[in-house]
Amino acid sequence: MKTTTRVAVIGGGVVGASVLYHLTKLGWSDVMLLERSELTSGSTWHAAGGFHTLNGDTNMAALQGYTIRLYKELEEITGLSCGLHHVGGVTLADNQDRFDMLLAERAKHRFMGLETEIITPEEIRKIAPVTNIDGIIGGLYDPLDGHLDPSGTTHAYAKAARMGGATIETHCMVRETNQRPDGSWDVVTDKGSIHAEHVVNAGGLWAREVGAMAGVYFPLHPMEHQYIVTDEVPLIAEIIAAGGEHPHVMDPAGESYLRQEGRGLCIGFYEQPCKPWAVDGTPWSFGHELLADDFDKIEESIAFAYRRFPALEAAGVKSVIHGPFTFAPDGNPLVGPVPGMRNYWSACAVMAGFSQGGGVGLMLAQWMVEGECERDTFAMDCARFGGWITPGYTRPKVIENYQKRCSVAYPNEELPAARPHRTTPMYDIFSDLGAVWGHQFGLEV
Repeated sequence: MKTTTRVAVIGGGVVGASVLYHLTKLGWSDVMLLERSELTSGSTWHAAGGFHTLNGDTNMAALQGYTIRLYKELEEITGLSCGLHHVGGVTLADNQDRFDMLLAERAKHRFMGLETEIITPEEIRKIAPVTNIDGIIGGLYDPLDGHLDPSGTTHAYAKAARMGGATIETHCMVRETNQRPDGSWDVVTDKGSIHAEHVVNAGGLWAREVGAMAGVYFPLHPMEHQYIVTDEVPLIAEIIAAGGEHPHVMDPAGESYLRQEGRGLCIGFYEQPCKPWAVDGTPWSFGHELLADDFDKIEESIAFAYRRFPALEAAGVKSVIHGPFTFAPDGNPLVGPVPGMRNYWSACAVMAGFSQGGGVGLMLAQWMVEGECERDTFAMDCARFGGWITPGYTRPKVIENYQKRCSVAYPNEELPAARPHRTTPMYDIFSDLGAVWGHQFGLEV
């Protein structure tokens, strides 16, 4: 194993592999990835593998578009398949507020060069025939939406990085990260020590534990997430026989996403009675395991899905995938230089790794190599959270964000979880005078 490297990326999921690839693409070939198990351990291997461009932040939507377009480039570079299914996707609107939000998203997409379009209920019925359009006003169609093979895609990133000169060490457990006086790092592993100029925390489910090795708290938390794969659905079999493939359908009212899986359907939920996972820390022994099935927490979600997608009710359950993945308090990734640290970088809390991983890797690589990014990265800059943030703030905000994942976002909306967190001495006085409070950088204003 190498004993020196310019960059040590800790964590080998799709995000870590993307960071490694983009560093080599920008000319830093002496880079190394350290993975305690296999490249797809953690949340990568059990991901549903869907990708989409819809995002409330304009720059994040553009980066998601970049990520999706990157997959064909990776296939051409490496000769490996990402298992791409560009089937398109429809987001449904069952009320005027949701429809107005989709209109606004379409306008932003046009500005960012993303070709989405508003479609009618009748067009939805033709495009996505498993959908019951009763009560649907319209939808947003995105031709870039689709799904892929999580394992194949991660290995394509890894091979492209190796072709650029990178080194990947699997089954290499990082034990310590110790900074030298000159700002470089000694990364201590169970295979020996590595001297690195820079360290990137791409630890995924273990990002909190990796950060703690350097005395850094990362505000993220894993959430349990469950999706179901059905047995054969006759309508899907008919579509396949005709040479087609059913598109994705996002149903915010039912807090669900649905896609074709083989000759059946795959549907996942962002249920209200959600559960945080590993409150006391992620076990190092966790890898390719799944959590126990929990149908109770998605009972209402399934009942709603049966009404929206009637074909589901007649289909048997083939498998249940129940695993954890990480969120930051506002749902966006934690990317960039860690404030107060020298040569220590973050690529964590990327909850939508196959929609955002390429854009995250590109932005971080540009930040490290060129000193700045080509896009405004404030939405994912880890500096947006200061020293005021605590686990007691992070966890309820992550739960709130999970529960609001499919909700309409309103202008100037102030969400209540974990508030008040910080107040001035005038807080009670102003409250007695009838003040209306907002929330900025953890402070009531």
